[in-house]
Amino acid sequence: MPRVVVFDEFGGPEVMHVVEEPVVEPSAGEVRVRIEAFAVNPLDQMMRSGALPAVVPLPHARLGVEGTGVVDALGPETAGLEVGDPVIITAVPDASVRGSYADYTTVPVSRVITRPAGLGVEEAAAIWVTYSTAYGALVEKARMRPGDHVLITAASGGVGRAAIQIANQIGAVPIAVTRHSAKKDDLLSAGAAAVIATDHADVVEAVRRHTGGAGADIVLDVVMGPGQQDLLKAARPGGTLVAAGFLDPRPTPFPAGPPLTIFSYRSFEHTLDAVVVNRMAAFLNAGVRLGALRPAVGRVFALDDVVEAHRHLEKGLHDGKKIVVTV
Repeated sequence: MPRVVVFDEFGGPEVMHVVEEPVVEPSAGEVRVRIEAFAVNPLDQMMRSGALPAVVPLPHARLGVEGTGVVDALGPETAGLEVGDPVIITAVPDASVRGSYADYTTVPVSRVITRPAGLGVEEAAAIWVTYSTAYGALVEKARMRPGDHVLITAASGGVGRAAIQIANQIGAVPIAVTRHSAKKDDLLSAGAAAVIATDHADVVEAVRRHTGGAGADIVLDVVMGPGQQDLLKAARPGGTLVAAGFLDPRPTPFPAGPPLTIFSYRSFEHTLDAVVVNRMAAFLNAGVRLGALRPAVGRVFALDDVVEAHRHLEKGLHDGKKIVVTV
C-alpha cells in the first residue's frame, strides 16, 4: 500500500513516521502525481516543529511543499496533461493535507508544470521553491534588468545560489554576501561576480568599491534582523530592497537611510498566480536548456530515512545544497 509521512505532534525529526494509506482519487480539476522525489525545505522543518505561524492541524499532518513525479491519474475537467507526463509540483499551500512526502499526492492541475527536459529527477525535486522565490523577488518584484548590481545575502544558501544564476541569466551583476571567507571561492565558482565575506569586510564599503561608488541597484535580503541596516546603506538612492526571508530571528529595525523602494516578498503570492507561474516555467525551461540554471543537490535520502534527512538539515550539514528524498 502507498506510503505517507505524517506527524501527530510537534517536535524534532523523530515525530515523523511512515504510514500506509490508500490512494485518493482526483476530484474535478485535480491531478494525482506519483512522487519520484521531493526536497526538504526549512518550511517543512518549521511546520514539523510547530514554529510556523500558520495553523497546522494535528494529528496526522503531512509535509512537503515541492516535489516531482509523473501524472498517475486525472480527474474530470482537466486538460493539457496525460497520464505518464513528468511534472513538477509548483505549490502546496495546504501541505499538511496534500504534502509531497508520500508515494502519491493529489493537487489542482494548476499546481503542476511540465518537468523541463534535461533535469534529472533529483534536480527537478530541488528546483521549484528556491528558484521561484529568487525569480519572484528579483524579476517580478524588483524588475531586475541587465546591468543591475544585485546584492544577495545568504548567498551560499539555496535561494542565494538560485539568485546568482538568475541574475546571470538576465545579464545583471550578482554580488554575493556570506559570513565566511572560506565560502568565497565556491561562490565565485557558482557565478558570483564578487563576494563580500562579512568576517573580513565591511558590506557598505565593499559594495561601493564593486559598484564604482554608486551602490547596489537591488538588494535581496533573505536574512533580515539588525544587519539589514548595512544593506540599506549599501543600496543606491532610489534602489530596491526585497525582504524575502527571515533567517535572523532578531527584530528588524525600521528601515532608515537613503530613499528606497522596499518590498516584503513571500513566494506563495506568485506561485498561486497561474499567469506568473507560466512566466516562471518559461524562464526555468529556458535557463535549464541553456545550462544557466542548475540546482545544487547535496545528500540524497530514501523515504524510509526521512528522519535522518531532517536531522541533516537541522545540523546545517547541507551547506546550502538541497537535501532530496527519493521515493
